[in-house]
Amino acid sequence: MSDSIHSHKHNHDHKHTKEVTNRLARAIGHLNKVKQMVEDGEDCSDVLVQLAAVKSALNNAGKLILKDHLEHCIVHAVEEGDIDALDELNNAIDKFMK
Repeated sequence: MSDSIHSHKHNHDHKHTKEVTNRLARAIGHLNKVKQMVEDGEDCSDVLVQLAAVKSALNNAGKLILKDHLEHCIVHAVEEGDIDALDELNNAIDKFMK
């Protein structure tokens, strides 16, 4: 990742960390299931449903990370006068939404 993504300096302990890690674990579980389903030659429709579950779990984790970022990092950056943090946020949202 580029240095500009990490240019603000502060502690990154967030209130939703446990929820995010749980959602990521769920996504990993779904993805492992998809891999096994493909290896076992299971029905394509069922594989697609599992892939949708992976995408949903990742999107939900991303939403929580964004919420924490807004509540913690952006507030901190504004308090410190770091206007570049808003550009970084816009860049991160653009990449997340692709």
